[in-house]
Amino acid sequence: MRAIETIKNIWKIEDLRYRIITTLLLIMVYRVGSYVVLPGIDVETLANLQEQTRGGLMALLDMFSGGAFSNASIFALGIMPYISASIVIQLLGMALPYFQKLQREGESGRRKLNQYTRYLTVAILLIQAPSYLVNLKTQIGAAAFPQGVMFMITSTIILAAGSMFVLWLGERITDKGIGNGISFIILIGIIARLPQALGFEFINRATTATGGLVMFLAEIVFLLFVVAASILLVQGTRKVPVQYAKRIVGNKQYGGARQYIPLKVNSAGVMPIIFAQALMFIPITIVGFSTTSSSAFVQAFTDNTGFWYNFVYAILIIVFTYFYTAITIQPNQMAEDMKRNNGFIPGIKPGKKTAEYIDSIMSRITLPGSIFLALVAIMPAFAQIAGISAEFAQFFGGTSLLILVGVILDTLQQVESHLMMHHYDGLLKSGRIKGRQGSVSAY
Repeated sequence: MRAIETIKNIWKIEDLRYRIITTLLLIMVYRVGSYVVLPGIDVETLANLQEQTRGGLMALLDMFSGGAFSNASIFALGIMPYISASIVIQLLGMALPYFQKLQREGESGRRKLNQYTRYLTVAILLIQAPSYLVNLKTQIGAAAFPQGVMFMITSTIILAAGSMFVLWLGERITDKGIGNGISFIILIGIIARLPQALGFEFINRATTATGGLVMFLAEIVFLLFVVAASILLVQGTRKVPVQYAKRIVGNKQYGGARQYIPLKVNSAGVMPIIFAQALMFIPITIVGFSTTSSSAFVQAFTDNTGFWYNFVYAILIIVFTYFYTAITIQPNQMAEDMKRNNGFIPGIKPGKKTAEYIDSIMSRITLPGSIFLALVAIMPAFAQIAGISAEFAQFFGGTSLLILVGVILDTLQQVESHLMMHHYDGLLKSGRIKGRQGSVSAY
C-alpha cells in the first residue's frame, strides 16, 4: 500500500524521524501537564467548572487549552494570552511608525517584536490569572476554595509560569520538531476533545430512538463534507500573472520568466472570527454582572443558536474580513516591489494602475471568501439545531475547524518537503500539498 510505503520513507529520513519523535515527546509533556491540578484545589469539586465549559466561549477556551481550563490545571490559561499579545503587536505594527520600522528591520527587528510580545503576554497573564481564580472560586464554592491572599499570589505565579512554559514548548517544537509549535499545541488541544465528543455523540445516538446509528453516520459524512469545504477555503487562491523584463549580460539572459502572485480568497484567516467572537461575548458579560433579569435584546444575543445572534455574528465576520484584508494586503507596496524588480502584470501599467488592479481583484474575491467564512463560523449553531450535541457541534465549523485544517495542511506540507528533498514520492499522487504559504499558522 502507498500509505505504508510513505511511512517507511518518512522513517528512513533521519532528520525527519528525529523531528517527529521530538514533537511527540514535547506534546506528551504538554498533555501530562494539562492534568496537573493547581496545588490546593480538590479535583472532586471541579464538576461545576467542567459544566460551565460545555458550551459558548468557555467551551472554545477549554478546547484551545486541551481541557486544561476545565481541569484547573497549571496550564489552564494555555497559549491564548500569547496569541492575544501577538494580535495586539500585529495591529500596532500597522498603526505605529516605530513598530512598522521594526517589521522592516529583518531578523533583529523580529527578535525585538518577539520580546515585546512576550512582555505583553506576561502582562496579560497577570490580569487573566486572578480573573480565572475568581471564576474558579465561584464555580467550586468559597468553602472548597483555599483561603488567603498567599494562595492567590502563588496560584497566579503558577498559572503565568505554566502558560510561559507552554510557549517555550511551542518554540522548541518549531526549532527541533515538525510544523509551527504554537499552532501545533492548539491543534493538539482541539484534537484531544474530539474522541470524547465523538464517543458522547455515538452513545447519545445509539441510546435514543430518533435516528440511531444511521443519523450518526449521516453526521460523520456531513462533517467530512464541511472539512472538505474548509480545505477549499484555506487553499483557495487567485493567481495574478507577473512578467519580468529580460536582461542580457554577455551571453546570459536574466529575467523574462513569468511568475504568479497568489492572492488568497481568505487572506484574513481566522482573525475575523476571533474579532467577532470578542464582540459577541459582550452581552454574555453584561448578563454575568447584571443582578436583574435581562432584557429580550440581551437574551437574544446570549443564545448562540438563535437567529439574531448568528445573523449579527455573520455580518460582523464579513465586515471584519474586509477590514483585516485591507490592513494586511497592501496593493501599493506590492506594486512598488514589482516595479523595483522590473516586474509587471501583462496589459497593466506599472505603479498606480497595478495597485488599482490588485485592489479590484482583492475586492472581488474577498466577498465570496467572507460569506463562505461566515457560513463556516455559524455552522456549529446549525449543527446544534439539527440535534447534534454541543461538544461535537464545535467541530462542524468555527475557529477550531479552520485551525485544525490549516495546521494539518501546513504540517503535511513540511513532511512532504522533506520527502521531496530526499527524492522520495510526495504524500499524494495527484500533486503536492499546498499549505497556507507563509501565513500566521494559528491565527
